[in-house]
Amino acid sequence: MKTQEAVAKIVSLLKGDEVIISANGFISRELHDTGDNERNFYMIGSMGMGASIGAGIALNSQKKVVVLDGDGNVLMNLGALATIGNKKPENFLHIVIDNGVYESTGSQKTVSATIELENVAKSAGYTTCVKVSNLEELESAIVSEYTGSVFIRVIVEAGKREVGRVQASPEEIANRLRTYLP
Repeated sequence: MKTQEAVAKIVSLLKGDEVIISANGFISRELHDTGDNERNFYMIGSMGMGASIGAGIALNSQKKVVVLDGDGNVLMNLGALATIGNKKPENFLHIVIDNGVYESTGSQKTVSATIELENVAKSAGYTTCVKVSNLEELESAIVSEYTGSVFIRVIVEAGKREVGRVQASPEEIANRLRTYLP
């Protein structure tokens, strides 16, 4: 499975009113390409902070929050997992798209091949943690009625396609999400 297939499948399975926070780099580009809207918050230049921002929103909103993260982003800020696991927001879905590399900076390998990120999240206190490696397993994990804070690690192939950058400024992205949130 490729990153763009995983992102498209995830978006197609959501109800359409969730807040989506996407990691910087190609995950944000893929989400933007799948369909831009005011409930999407694209991280631009703040590697590793998607889960922290998503948790802050989840703890202060009734909206379901979905974080589309990358393995490199999670590894950059493992402390976020401990905070999320401790606070256990009930409306929090953390999806880590793991391609084993820092795709945006030249495809250097991450250490995700030797660290089971779903087990790290479980140890940190997430309620439910699963690993999937194909579209059928991904669909099953997304549509399951898990309760509590949920962590889904999605194994995808390394490699990117040419997809345009998000053109909105960070201020524009933040302002439109603020308008969307109650």
